[in-house]
Amino acid sequence: MLRLGNLCGDFVRGVDLGSLHPELQRGIAQHRAIDHFADAHRLVRRSRDRLDPGFGRFSGVLIDVFYDHFLARDWRVHGDGGTLAEFAAMVHSLLDAHAPLLPWRLQQITPWMRQHAWLVSYAHVGGIDAVLQRMANRVQRTTPLGQGAAQLRAHYDELGRDFAAFWPELETFAATLHEPFGSEAQ
Repeated sequence: MLRLGNLCGDFVRGVDLGSLHPELQRGIAQHRAIDHFADAHRLVRRSRDRLDPGFGRFSGVLIDVFYDHFLARDWRVHGDGGTLAEFAAMVHSLLDAHAPLLPWRLQQITPWMRQHAWLVSYAHVGGIDAVLQRMANRVQRTTPLGQGAAQLRAHYDELGRDFAAFWPELETFAATLHEPFGSEAQ
């Protein structure tokens, strides 16, 4: 369930975290620690600086999604040793098994995630385009997120190199997060 807690991190706005299962809370804490580490990292800042200044504060969101793309694209290298499709199937099984414990927003989106192969779609630039369009549609005011995939295409190789250099440092940092939490329980 710790893995699900990491996934929950993007779906807990307005949720009383104390109402969630302790393993989900720990996963959310890990998710937030990783976000904080990434936001402050020199390679992530360099990636943000590559983007058109018109994206402003949304540049961090774009880089997060772009890095997810490179992770998905190269899952065999950076992932758990299996295929991205196998990982997605395992995540969907965990979501199904623990659905009543999940934040409401994640419960609501889970069927859609499976139907549209959300996790696997990150491996393709077209999937990133769709993700950013959906994100832009969820924001109340006008946002440049919907045009963000053009920035990925324009700076693809440079962003890929930034990610490749960043990933080992993130793995090292993430390994330190497991120490106080013990082994990862599913």
